[in-house]
Amino acid sequence: MRDLGVGFGYLVKGQRWVGRHGRWFGFGLLPGLVTLVLYAGALIGLAYGADDLTAWVTPFADDWSSPWQGLFRGFLTALVFAFGLFLAVVTFTAVTLLVGQPFYESLSEEVDRTEGGDVPRSGLPLWRELWISARDSLRVLVRVALYGIVLFALGFIPVVGQTVVPVLGFCVSGFFLAEELTAVALQRRGVELKDRLALLRGRRLLTLGFGVPLTLAFLVPFVAVFLMPGAVAGATLLARDVAGPHEPTHALPPQEPPADAKAGRD
Repeated sequence: MRDLGVGFGYLVKGQRWVGRHGRWFGFGLLPGLVTLVLYAGALIGLAYGADDLTAWVTPFADDWSSPWQGLFRGFLTALVFAFGLFLAVVTFTAVTLLVGQPFYESLSEEVDRTEGGDVPRSGLPLWRELWISARDSLRVLVRVALYGIVLFALGFIPVVGQTVVPVLGFCVSGFFLAEELTAVALQRRGVELKDRLALLRGRRLLTLGFGVPLTLAFLVPFVAVFLMPGAVAGATLLARDVAGPHEPTHALPPQEPPADAKAGRD
């Protein structure tokens, strides 16, 4: 059980790290803000177009009398928007990490640097790193979807479905959220997805102690944007723990955030 507290401690330490390095906090906010604007635009568009979409897919209800047509299509419209909102929540972290790959990799490298020792890096070109991140994120989302289907079915079991299943759902979400975040540091160490999952399963309580509280925090609107820089920093600390000593092929010199980001913060 000690690992639960250690995992939560990494989450807190990550937020403290970006608090002490304000320029990196501002630098790490940029991808989340860009993703938030994109998602907000998509959800607003969905809100305006959900009625037309529902009417288009239910032509058989055109001749229904009032109020049944309105109730039926209103329910479907609400369901479509709820599904879109669910997809936004589930995919937000993965898309933010993909958009911010160069940002978060630089932030993670700086955490490694301040913690001492050489700073590992993959040595891969940016396009290759983006491809690996997108591929691995898709694989993780498939796993999350499969777990979600099973948990949804179990949710119909009396008592268990209203008590145990929600807890399991948060544990699953927390585990895979931790995987996505630690991938920034572990991918630089050349650790493939299968091996990353094995490392995190080997320290399951540590992983849940980090990921579950973060999952709960991400349920609060806009919180994910402001916690992402610290979450990446904390995930780097966690990755250093589970991966152990690493001999990098490249050593990075000390660096500051890009000049434009620095000027923006000043």
